Amino acid sequence: MRTSYSFSASWVTPASMAEVASVVSDLERYPEWWPQVRAVAKIDDDTARVLCRAALPYTLDLVLHAVSREAPVLEVALSGDLDGWVRWTLSEADGGTRTEFEQEVAARGALAAASYVARPLLRWNHDRMMAGCRAGLERRLV
Repeated sequence: MRTSYSFSASWVTPASMAEVASVVSDLERYPEWWPQVRAVAKIDDDTARVLCRAALPYTLDLVLHAVSREAPVLEVALSGDLDGWVRWTLSEADGGTRTEFEQEVAARGALAAASYVARPLLRWNHDRMMAGCRAGLERRLV
């Protein structure tokens, strides 16, 4: 059983594109600035295991594998509780860097089953995750 999700968010981060790219591409340090990223374990230079938990009492167990580490497009492939990809696209903007987040994933197992009745709640939870990302990224860079 699989259920697909598409997420996106866009905002201006008050920092240079190089600064934003440096922080976003450094997975091992995500827990220092993104509160919902609870733990990161490096597997190799391009791969890490990441545990995420937003407002709901469920921790996602993910493996992220770098696809692109060069700005303006930073991308990882996801596997684990979610299969798919996450992409950050950066561009210069008034006041800093336009930071665009896109995610295409399929949930499986218990999370996919829960999606049939709790889809709006899971989207709300993801919105909380991204609010933490935006605020944490800005704190890290300002």
